[in-house]
Amino acid sequence: MAALAVFSVFGAGIYAVGGQVGNLWGQMLIPGAGLLFVLVYNVFFQRNYREFANVALFNVAQLLLDIAVVTVIIYYSGGVYSWFDAMFFLFVLEAALILPSVRQVWLIAAAAAAAYAAVLSFVLLRVLPRMPMPFVDSHLQLVTSYVAVHALWTMTVIFGAATVGTLFMRENRRRIDALVTMSVRDSRTGLFDRSFLRRELGAELGRAKRYVRGVSVVIADIDRFADFNRTFGVDAGNRMLETVARVVREVAADGGSGSCQATAARWGGEEFALVVAEDGQDPVLAESLAQHLRRAVGETRDEDRSVTVSVGVSAFPAGGLSTSELLSTAEAAAASAASLGGDRVVTATGASAAS
Repeated sequence: MAALAVFSVFGAGIYAVGGQVGNLWGQMLIPGAGLLFVLVYNVFFQRNYREFANVALFNVAQLLLDIAVVTVIIYYSGGVYSWFDAMFFLFVLEAALILPSVRQVWLIAAAAAAAYAAVLSFVLLRVLPRMPMPFVDSHLQLVTSYVAVHALWTMTVIFGAATVGTLFMRENRRRIDALVTMSVRDSRTGLFDRSFLRRELGAELGRAKRYVRGVSVVIADIDRFADFNRTFGVDAGNRMLETVARVVREVAADGGSGSCQATAARWGGEEFALVVAEDGQDPVLAESLAQHLRRAVGETRDEDRSVTVSVGVSAFPAGGLSTSELLSTAEAAAASAASLGGDRVVTATGASAAS
């Protein structure tokens, strides 16, 4: 809209210098007032958009209002001769950049096409008087074939802009989603990474404190994995990591049913972790999930090879009151399980007793 305002001022100045001004100033009073209103409206929105509950809906309203004002300007600047229809293309591309859904982009394109067709039709049918403009033969505003072809071409370009804009929107969002996924996922296993798990645990711990509910950390360490790599090779070890990761993901998905939700991550080299959020404060569900994970890993084969895991469980508040404390006690519990021979589950209190 700022570009439109600048063009309007300089364009009117060129008309005046060229002696073509005629009654231009009089017929531009209404669109000028509308343009000023939209500029004020856009500045207000840009400064206060964070306060609106539904920003997407407000963006749609803003674009529809912009289309309405530009339609008025098109009428007062010659209708079918007006150059301002190009603003519709910009609105469609803006919609593709800022609106969340493809349907809303096509809504803006349809609104622009309908507004343009309406203003030309009203002039053609003499519902509105034609606006004489310098440099052009204004009688063509009343020639049906000329108006129809011009309107058809303009609407073709509008919907073409919508097509290109939505294709760009989908591709751009696909790339953004891929980058977001890469930033929080472990490349080897596809599980969430260590930093994401810490953030997730912090968020769940905050909810547990506010709503008096349970949250636990389960850490599983593959037993004697260095020996496995030395015996079968690094490639076999990598495949086994991926196999165990698949089991961890499946166990987390099973744990998500019922009264607990689990988020799985790769915690370190051969360590995996689960954040288990429960409706109640009893950690029995996390312990049951840990036992299920231990059994599932032990029963899984990769080329007839198998591994076991030592699993540690730490529950809030007994295992700690902070993210660091819960993770530390869960790691200590897993280490205690490994020192007792592996292939077992130890809770944080059990780890402390063993120490």
